[in-house]
Amino acid sequence: MLKQGGYRMRKVTISSEPIELNKLLKFESLVGSGGEANQVITEGLVSVNGEVETRKRKKIVAGDIVAFGNEKMLIQKG
Repeated sequence: MLKQGGYRMRKVTISSEPIELNKLLKFESLVGSGGEANQVITEGLVSVNGEVETRKRKKIVAGDIVAFGNEKMLIQKG
């Protein structure tokens, strides 16, 4: 895990792509539920590739970087 600009960078491997942003946050245990995932996304607390993302079902693919809280995830296909 690398530390970069106040974020902890970690690699997340997904078995199939794309994955929806709200599901990614839930599966990675960054939120407690799908409803909470939708809420933090709607509130503009999540960014994808450096841009605030408010679409709950935004398709995330390998190479994307998702940031939320103190976490920054590099998405990889496994």
